[in-house]
Amino acid sequence: MKHPLPPTGELDRDFLAGRGSAGWHRHLAGLIQAAASRDFPARLEQTLRALVPFDTILINTYHGRQRPLLIHDDYPAESRAQGIDRYLSEAYLLDPFFTAVREGLDQGAHRLRELAPDRFESSDYYAHYYRALGLVDEVGLFARVTQDVVMVVSLGFRADMPLKRRALQALRNASPVIEALLIDYWKWQGGHFQQHLEAQAPVEAAFASFGAGVLTAREQEIVRLLLAGHSTKSAARELAISDGTVKVHRKHIYQRLEVSSQSQLFRLFLDHVALVSRQRSG
Repeated sequence: MKHPLPPTGELDRDFLAGRGSAGWHRHLAGLIQAAASRDFPARLEQTLRALVPFDTILINTYHGRQRPLLIHDDYPAESRAQGIDRYLSEAYLLDPFFTAVREGLDQGAHRLRELAPDRFESSDYYAHYYRALGLVDEVGLFARVTQDVVMVVSLGFRADMPLKRRALQALRNASPVIEALLIDYWKWQGGHFQQHLEAQAPVEAAFASFGAGVLTAREQEIVRLLLAGHSTKSAARELAISDGTVKVHRKHIYQRLEVSSQSQLFRLFLDHVALVSRQRSG
């Protein structure tokens, strides 16, 4: 996997000579030394907390359309059912980070709201999963560690610990270094996860089969967009059709699936995901 050469130009010698850079470079030296070890994710969390105050961290590995594989997190036992288990079993399918990886995003620091659809905060996914975590913001650090594997370090922020503009810029400035370290970590430790990663069932198939035999292919596409948080206008733009056509399709979707609201559609979809998961694990 080729990586572009860093841009040439002078470094900020005043910054490098100042006291403010000393702590960062000590953390960075520790990360470089630990990059090939199994405790690297914990060391990375420690460094990121020294750089930016955040509430939660998740490090997930994405392999094509398969279920994400959790590498590291800091969720307490009482929060794992909602924050970890539910995400990995069903909620990831509607996660803007997962969608971004599927669409080719594989580097840099990106704010969730930059990647999310226009009605994300009004979506049932947000109401039933995301808001229950108490988060108001999230930043993902993306790194393609192999040709077909992307790692995402997700940092969550609550209202009492909001993401500041300077903190976001610090993460964006540090992201090339973190990406290189994640690549090195996966080179040495990826073999420990590869078997588990390949065994992750592609519950993404739930989207392909949801409403099969009842909905048209276009209506299935519209279901996916609406559940992810796209408005009628946004879904129309994504599919290059008119707003009116989306509304007609949505009416047909509700009639054919015998639901009367998007919340009922969302619950029906989650039931279908659970069924697909049981079938694949059985």
